[in-house]
This record gives sequence, structure tokens and C-alpha cells, in this order.
Amino acid sequence: MTQRDPHSFARPDEARVSHLSLDLMVDFAEKRLRGSATLDLVLAPGAREVVLDTRKLDIASVTNAEGDALPFTLAPKDELLGSALVVELPPGTSQVTIRYATSPDAPALDWLAPEQTAGGEHPFLFTQGHAIQTRSYIPLQDSPGIRQTYEARITVPEPLVAVMSAADRGAFAAAAQGQRIHAFEMRQPIPSYLIALAVGAIGFRATGPRTGVYAEHTLLDDAARELDEVEKMIDAAEALGGPYRWDRFDVLVMPPSFPYGGMENPRLTFASATILAGDRSLTTVIAHELAHAWAGNLVTNATWNDFWLNEGVTVYLELRMNEVLWGADRAALLRVFGSRELSAEIERLGATSPDTRLRYDMTGRDPVVGVTAIPYLKGAAFLWALEDRVGRARFDVWLRGWFDRHAFSSVTTDALLADLQEHLFDGAALPSDTQRWIDEPGLMAEATPSPSRLLEKVDASAAALSAGGSVDSLEAAHWSPQEWRHFLGTLYRGEVSHTVLAELDRTFSLSSSKNAEVLFAWLRLGARMHWDPALPVIERFLAQHGRGKFLRPLYTELVASDWGATVARRAYAGARMRYHAIVRNALDKVVHPA
Repeated sequence: MTQRDPHSFARPDEARVSHLSLDLMVDFAEKRLRGSATLDLVLAPGAREVVLDTRKLDIASVTNAEGDALPFTLAPKDELLGSALVVELPPGTSQVTIRYATSPDAPALDWLAPEQTAGGEHPFLFTQGHAIQTRSYIPLQDSPGIRQTYEARITVPEPLVAVMSAADRGAFAAAAQGQRIHAFEMRQPIPSYLIALAVGAIGFRATGPRTGVYAEHTLLDDAARELDEVEKMIDAAEALGGPYRWDRFDVLVMPPSFPYGGMENPRLTFASATILAGDRSLTTVIAHELAHAWAGNLVTNATWNDFWLNEGVTVYLELRMNEVLWGADRAALLRVFGSRELSAEIERLGATSPDTRLRYDMTGRDPVVGVTAIPYLKGAAFLWALEDRVGRARFDVWLRGWFDRHAFSSVTTDALLADLQEHLFDGAALPSDTQRWIDEPGLMAEATPSPSRLLEKVDASAAALSAGGSVDSLEAAHWSPQEWRHFLGTLYRGEVSHTVLAELDRTFSLSSSKNAEVLFAWLRLGARMHWDPALPVIERFLAQHGRGKFLRPLYTELVASDWGATVARRAYAGARMRYHAIVRNALDKVVHPA
């Protein structure tokens, strides 16, 4: 029996989508997709209808394989879930075609004006279906527990290029002059939230036998240089999770206004342009998205109540990859960072909050509410605790077997616990604290990792400087971005004189750092200390970057004082329309509170 999903109207035990064929035209002028979705169905005996998920779709018709009209009903809108589309199925009907158009404000479709792109000449479109928004541009069964293969024909205006989370089957001229059709095929079954599309002035560079980079032409050379070692990441991940089963791992570096760090679409990860530091120091974002090729994409949470199965396993894999690629010290540093962030998140949510459990209840709530540090970091901590209990060698055998046994399937927490009992503990009862990890709130004592040698050195350096030590005595020339972020974050929580800030900048050129993570931490510190030399650098940073992770804290820091408020309003007035709508909606309340 298929797990019922509280975030989908679908009844897959009766009728389930197994394959999707898209034929869509991209209309930038009206901000709509128009065309059809053809769904192949697997039917239970006696099934007489299929129930699909939609949101803000204009349904023109529904037909069978012969083109005959099928009766359908579009239910009244539910604010969280959208509208159920119920299609009647006469006997013998196993395929339906829905002709439709999307709404200009479809939540999954992000239409960027030319000024929001790196090139500044052409518009850009990208989709973001996670978690329950794919239904706003495709009528389907929008649940992570329902997997389908898909193919697509996407018609776009020249000279724009379409790319998808699928194999590229080439492009050819459309019937209408000035348009081209791009064809795609995804042979591996995936959940709906991983169907992804982007359209823009995009080029491609190969970086390895099965890796490459897509980006706007103005970013392409830098992106290819930055990501030319991704093939090594795949090798490291395969040693842990088994063979990479998606044929290719390409990265689309998004325009600067992209508001997220990355999105793990199979075959084509979407990544923020902020990873382009010039020294590969921020490619850990790619390591995380690559780990999703096993945890999340290959083996997926069946519902969003088990989101930790995607993200907790991914963070564990990511840290293990860090050990192989960049050394045990750096991985230990990241583990301690994660532990501290987890403790802070539990304190923020409340130690008894049900949202600090691994398996939580999102029924009646938007799954985005569950995107906190809990599923990521508490989930990873649970796996570390299991590894510590049984030993790495034994745990690694189980981990690889987990991916083999459940490849291309969607699973629940109960399925994972059953697999642990059978294959890690040889049929014996699970450790007594297992259920506490899964279903009790708060932090388990076992979640605290061993101290980090690197972190202890950074902490000692920050303490010495705060106690009046000299900047010249800092042995920081070879610090990683993670060490710098921690050091600057520690200073941020104390008091630093303008003299010390000037000496730090003169010695380490922090204001000219090309690493967005380090530069953000430095500028936030400068803003908190009201250090005037930071202001022009802050304005440039706010104009160049669109990632909400950086913008909201920096604007919040500026508007908190008369010193920075004027600068914040001036910078926001100039940059606002280059930011993504999600970011604008949040920053409007920060910069111009009611």
C-alpha cells in the first residue's frame, strides 16, 4: 500500500501516475506556460477516476489517448493544497492529456527580468517545485511518495536555451519563426518536486566525463574553473553510497538574484552564483547537493513528515565526503559548527517543541515550516550516533546497502527503522534510545561531537584578540572560509574597536574577499561596530548579491541604528528590483517596517 500523503489529494492506490509527457511553450510576455501534460496511469481493478493536484491552473480540456473528451471536476481551492482535479476514467482509459496554462503568479515559476540576471539583456525563468509547488505548473500527483519518469518538449524564444533535470535530447526549430523546441527525457523515476526547468541566455562547459556547468555567458568561464573538480566529488560519494545512478551531474549556476544556496534536481543541480569564490572554497554547497543524489533523490522521504530522511542522511554523507576531499580536521570543524547550530535552533524553537523531533507532523501546515536545522543536523547526529555505536566499517556496509535496497523508491521512518533492525543489528532489537531520537523533542546527549582541534585554535585566537592581543599575532593566513566565518562570528558577539577592525582589514584584506560567506561575516561585523569604512563595501555587496541568507541579516543590522538606516534605505531602493520576489517580500518588512 502506498503511503498516503497529507499534502496531496492523490489516491495512488486507485490510480497512480507512472509517466509524464510535457509539451509546453514559455511565454515571457505574459509570464505563463501553455500546453499539455499527458499522464500514463497505473490503475487498480475497478478504478473509475484519477485525482491530481493543481494550483492556479487554467484547465482547458482533458482527453483520452484517442482525443475524446473526458469529464473532469476542479474542486474549490484549499489555501494550502490548491485544488483537486478529478478526471473520470471510462473502462480501458489508462492515459489522459490535460491542456492548460499556468497563472502569472504560479508559486513554482520565477520570472526574472533582464536586470535580475548577470548578463542584464535577457529574461530568465526557473522553477522551484519543492515542496508542494510543482502542482502550480504541472497537473500531476504532487507527492514525494509517487515517482514517475518524464519527457518534455519545451518551446522557447530564441536566443534563449531551456535546460531540465533530465537528459538533453537536442533542440530543433519550431514551426513559429524565432522559436526553438528543446527535448528532454528522464528515464529514472523521480518524485514530482524534482522536475525542474530553467530558461535563459545559458551556455555549457564540460568539466569531466560526466560533469559540466551551465551558466549565463558572463558567468560561464568563472563557473567552469570553480567547478572543475566535481568529478572527484562523485568518486568520493560513490565510495560511500555506491554507484552514481543518474548518468550525469551538471550544475546550473543561477543568476545573482537566485535566493537559495542550491537545489538538488537530479542531473542538474541549481546553485547560487555566490559559490564562485575564485578558489573553490565554497564548493561544499555542491558536495551537499551531490550527496542528495543518494539521499533524497535515489531514496526519498515518502511524505514531508519524514523530511529528515532526505536532509539528515545528506548532511551525514556531505561530512563524510569532506573527510575524504578536504581532511578529517575540516570535517570535525564542520561537525562542531553543526552541533552548535543545532543547539541554537532547539533553543529558538523550544526544547519541548514537537518541531524538534525528527519525525514530525506537518498535517495542515506548509512543509516549508519544517525546513529548519532540525531535520538536517539532528538527523545527521542520529546517524553519527549509530556509527559510533557499531563502528564505521559496519555502518558503511549498512549505508551502502540502504541505498541499494531502496533505490528509486520513497520510504518512511518506520521503513528505515525496520532496515536498521534487520541489516545493521542482525534482527536484534534496536538500541533503547532509538525511539527517543526519532519521536522525542530536544537534544540527545550523544549529539555532542568530539572537540575540533581547528576550532579550538580559532577560539583561542578570538579570545586573545578580544583580550587586547595584536592582530599581527594571528596565525590566520591559511585559515579556511569556515575558520574565518567562525572567528568573525565570535567577534560579532563581543566588542571590537575600530582600530582592530582596520588592522584586520589591512592585514588580511577582508573587505576585498571574493568569498561571499567570509565577506558577509566581515561586513556584518563592521555594521554592528558602526565602522565607516565598511559602508561602501556593504553597498556594493547589497547591489551584487541576491541570496536571502546574506541580505536579511545585513539589512537588519543596518536598520537597527541611525548609523546604517540611511545606507540601508538607499541601497535597497537601488537594488530592490534585482532581488527575487521571495527576498523582496521579506526585506520590505525589514527596511520599511509598518
